[in-house]
Amino acid sequence: MPFPQDMNFCPRCGHPLTNRLKFGKMRHVCEKCAFIYFHDPVVAVVVFVIQDDRVLLVRRAVIPERGKWAFPAGYIDYDDDPRQAAVREVLEETGLEIHITRVIDILGRDRTPGAKTSIAILFEGEVVGGVLSAQDDASEAAFFALEDLPTNELAAFESVSLLIERWKARNHRR
Repeated sequence: MPFPQDMNFCPRCGHPLTNRLKFGKMRHVCEKCAFIYFHDPVVAVVVFVIQDDRVLLVRRAVIPERGKWAFPAGYIDYDDDPRQAAVREVLEETGLEIHITRVIDILGRDRTPGAKTSIAILFEGEVVGGVLSAQDDASEAAFFALEDLPTNELAAFESVSLLIERWKARNHRR
């Protein structure tokens, strides 16, 4: 992975940062005050919501994967509880209030072009209120039966393919 270029000057003293091997990796280091810049991961939540044997998807209104269908998702803010971030993202994108029922999986870096997520926490949730309507960075929000999935229009995010495959496998066992 290329060295992050978003930090060029020391946030403590303003001195230019240089690349040095520290703690087993190349990192930005301040030669003046010894500050070390650790590039923190970008953590996202992805929420898998089933209602009446149909899955909730949103059509993305933003890059990357604009115009494609995906699960409600978003970044966790610095001071967020991951479960609360998941609840917030579903509400912001769909107008639905949910309750998180379980953690499905945790994924590493998404290699989809344009994706910035380093860690994705996949949750399952159930609807407890609200009215379905696309909001925020979603242009559409809808529930889809397994046989009606917009397969040619699904986003390429690893979380989408993983969750769809698991859902298909679970439905084939019934």
